[in-house]
Amino acid sequence: MTSLKEDDKPFSVPIPEDSFDTYHLDPPPYSVETTKRELKQLYHDMTLIRRMELAADGLYKDRKIRGFCHLSTGQEAVAVGIEHALTRHDKLITAYRSHGFTLMRGGTVKSIVGELLGRRDGISYGKGGSMHMFCESFFGGNGIVGASVPVGAGIAFAQQYNNANNVTIDLYGDGAANQGQVHESFNMAKLWNLPVIFGCENNKYGMGTSVERASAMTEYYKRGQYIPGLRINGMDVLAVLSAVRYGKNFVQAGNGPLVYEYLTYRYAGHSMSDPGIAYRSREELKEQRANDPISTFKERLIEWGVFSEEDAKTIDKNVRSKVNNEVAEAERMPEPETKLDILFEDTYVRGSEPQQRRGRTIDETYYRG
Repeated sequence: MTSLKEDDKPFSVPIPEDSFDTYHLDPPPYSVETTKRELKQLYHDMTLIRRMELAADGLYKDRKIRGFCHLSTGQEAVAVGIEHALTRHDKLITAYRSHGFTLMRGGTVKSIVGELLGRRDGISYGKGGSMHMFCESFFGGNGIVGASVPVGAGIAFAQQYNNANNVTIDLYGDGAANQGQVHESFNMAKLWNLPVIFGCENNKYGMGTSVERASAMTEYYKRGQYIPGLRINGMDVLAVLSAVRYGKNFVQAGNGPLVYEYLTYRYAGHSMSDPGIAYRSREELKEQRANDPISTFKERLIEWGVFSEEDAKTIDKNVRSKVNNEVAEAERMPEPETKLDILFEDTYVRGSEPQQRRGRTIDETYYRG
């Protein structure tokens, strides 16, 4: 292991020249100013998300997690790269695959897995499940296709109205890119010069439909027309980091919104009920796994002397232990109460919920008139 002092020395690392495609916008820097400590943290955070998602996969297959469950295995570089370019005062909203973003925004493995298990101590009190998780400066996880985009524009408007010099990261999937509300939000954001970076997480498939079958024009970063855009290699955490740092400075300088497209890939199906192999070949999956964002990043860190293979194994071991421990704690969380008194929790301010009228049951009403 390197010394603590050496870990904090700033240095520059390169980004491949094919990492960006621009639309009415100069490209971000093709290098990142960083430290060994930050690079190790990037690797740790991606590994933590991956392990958490694999744990969720196992719990679902054991029938402990029910309902919807959308995993982001393969897309970790997007969540981690974005978060490391932000502060906690910046805002973020996303769509279906919210587990990794929730973790990066301040959630814990235990609170996220607890939520998936439907437990009272889950991050949304066991009521939200896979798609509805929230924490400070993080507005979900949204289950309606495209719904995150206008809500994110509203969050950016609030930041502008309150003179907060921060940005909103407003994410959606390629399956939502053709929604009318997406383009309406682009229009308002440009009219009002809102401090927002719209971002399409293009993982190549909207459910089981490829982008080529769903969109007449698949260059989603150009969809803003009058808004500058950028396509990013979303499998490279450093490319994402550089792009979001650059975009944040652009927006904060008063230049108005941006439209980003993160080219990424999901290894799992759309949800746990989708095996993910009916609409794509095993050869395609194998080819995409060769570009895994975690293993390729590890190789670069070893090459740059940031850590050794043994150091990487130690990080992996510690992450695995942490996830196993927190999953076990989540499974010990209490089951939700069944009484009616919690029905209006989180609809009303805690403690001000109206009393429930205790009348006849539906069965009684039906059979007795």
